[in-house]
Amino acid sequence: DHALEKGYTVAWGTDVSEPYFSWKNGIAYVPEAAAKKMTPAEKAEIFRRPDPEMNITSDLRQEAFDNYSTTDDHGMQIIGIAKDQNGRGYYIVKNSWGTKNDYDGFLYVSKAYVQYKTTSFLVNKNGIPADVKKKIGI
Repeated sequence: DHALEKGYTVAWGTDVSEPYFSWKNGIAYVPEAAAKKMTPAEKAEIFRRPDPEMNITSDLRQEAFDNYSTTDDHGMQIIGIAKDQNGRGYYIVKNSWGTKNDYDGFLYVSKAYVQYKTTSFLVNKNGIPADVKKKIGI
């Protein structure tokens, strides 16, 4: 968030194979329904409204990484921050798949999705907060 607020973008590696990642709809989030196998009807419905999200913990994230349900599928560029009508935070993400989705090639990815499915990120060192730079010796 700090980097984005300072005008820097973030290179982001993530898993895009989840049923709650929709290029067509331009949305990725982790609905509570993600904890179970979704039917096609349930999957279609999750992009019609901002449903409650799963609580992402470090244990849940680690389990998904260890059992290979989180894999490094695709890299994109986070360019901004937005909020939905309920105040939930999203990142505005630029993708390389063209412009034929609901948001002309952009995606709105919830902060919970980023917490859960990120495999890597890269940020300009000037986008790192001063206290963190000091801790890591930059």
